[in-house]
Amino acid sequence: MTTRTLAVLSAGLSVPSSTRLLADRLTTATVAALRARGDDATVEVVELREHAHDLADALVTGFPNAALTTAIDTVVGADGLIAVTPVFSASYSGLFKTFFDVLEPGALTGKPVLAGATAGSPRHSLVLEHAVRPLLSYLRAVTVPTAVFAAADDWAGGGVDQTLAARIERAAGELAGLIAGQPVASRPADPFADPTTSFEDLLRGQ
Repeated sequence: MTTRTLAVLSAGLSVPSSTRLLADRLTTATVAALRARGDDATVEVVELREHAHDLADALVTGFPNAALTTAIDTVVGADGLIAVTPVFSASYSGLFKTFFDVLEPGALTGKPVLAGATAGSPRHSLVLEHAVRPLLSYLRAVTVPTAVFAAADDWAGGGVDQTLAARIERAAGELAGLIAGQPVASRPADPFADPTTSFEDLLRGQ
């Protein structure tokens, strides 16, 4: 049995936080998916609200202090990362972005990452695709195909919406597969991407 390290980055500001709640749900599902593959997992959580002043100081001085260095080492040294941000002004939070701004270039290259976001309204769900995923791609991290968004209504009654629960399980399985060295299943081949196939053959289904 191999022990995998999983870092969890939560940019929630309140206590308790729906951002941390989603991060915890994703963590539990990922650990279970790793164990189903025969691997054990150790989890380390980085609460960015605890490093708000540290991050501001690092931007100004160019050097992280000891506490922030430990948090950075946790994320950079992990086998996989779960990163969850609240949505502010239709994008990721400044605290979330600032953490990635203080990382050394290439620090997340090849790192498997599961991205998540929370907001009061489902109208913000595309923030994961138009903001968070491009950020992680720029950092050359390997983001799993399924990102997970949770709105306030998804936690109604103290439970978890079934659609959200299914998405959490799928995303966790994808992350566990990448961490364990098992690539995410590819999509069926796109016949329209083959330049040798004529349009007439495509219409005939050949």
